[in-house]
Amino acid sequence: MKLPSFNTILAAFLCIIFASCGNQSSNNTSQTPSMDTVKSAPSIKTEEAIYTSNGKQSNGFIAYDENRKGKLPIVVVIPEWWGVTDYLKSRAKQLAELGYFAIDADLFGDGKTAADPTEAMALTKPYYTNPELARPVVEAAIAKAATYSQADSNRIAAIGYCFGGFIVLNAAKLGTPLKAFVSFHGGLGGVQPKKGLIQGDILVCQGGSDPFVPEADQKAFKKSMDSVGAHYTFISYPGALHAFTNPGATALGKKFNLPIAYNAPADTASWKEMQSLFLTALK
Repeated sequence: MKLPSFNTILAAFLCIIFASCGNQSSNNTSQTPSMDTVKSAPSIKTEEAIYTSNGKQSNGFIAYDENRKGKLPIVVVIPEWWGVTDYLKSRAKQLAELGYFAIDADLFGDGKTAADPTEAMALTKPYYTNPELARPVVEAAIAKAATYSQADSNRIAAIGYCFGGFIVLNAAKLGTPLKAFVSFHGGLGGVQPKKGLIQGDILVCQGGSDPFVPEADQKAFKKSMDSVGAHYTFISYPGALHAFTNPGATALGKKFNLPIAYNAPADTASWKEMQSLFLTALK
């Protein structure tokens, strides 16, 4: 199959997403959340999660530590445009090790994953065309997580990668009642925020050399958020490209001729920023 050129992909991508944020940083920490725990080593339970989202069956993925006592804060994880891959499942496991009840949300139905950028664009197009779909897909994943006795539906956050960041930030702007929203190298376009509608703290972790989110888009997003008094933090990691949190991004970039690459320092720093936010928002 003939793969699309980078220019074709970049043009299509930039037509459907925007980017930006404020320019602050928070304190790094690797502490675990404030909750009742036991001293025994983590025992991470994982399983497929079947639920209905936007009228179709979704095959999500759940991870939590069976040895944690008490209710665990829920973290919904929204994938890159590749779908619920092994990478996304590894993030859910990491969150479980920190003491959260993580659920990877399947937005494409039946656990579909994209084999190449052309398929990925086709799978994500409905959400870029209608960003208001963001809230119901996040809420569907939360509803599934809430069926587990271990999950605390009063303490909920959502994180997203690339396309997932776009979904998470639009869920925030649409008033989804969560405590925190985190976007890792995500698109920042979609619906315009409205005053008083955003209910949680927002963290955007952005690659400083990401060609998919130019400075003009960042300024537009920042202006729109400031206009409604939204509480958000923006951190830019110098030299980091798009998809900087994914260890497999460099190989994918070479395979599909895309300007994406893993950046270990930015990955580590952004993960710590997320933890710092959660310690406050999900306490």
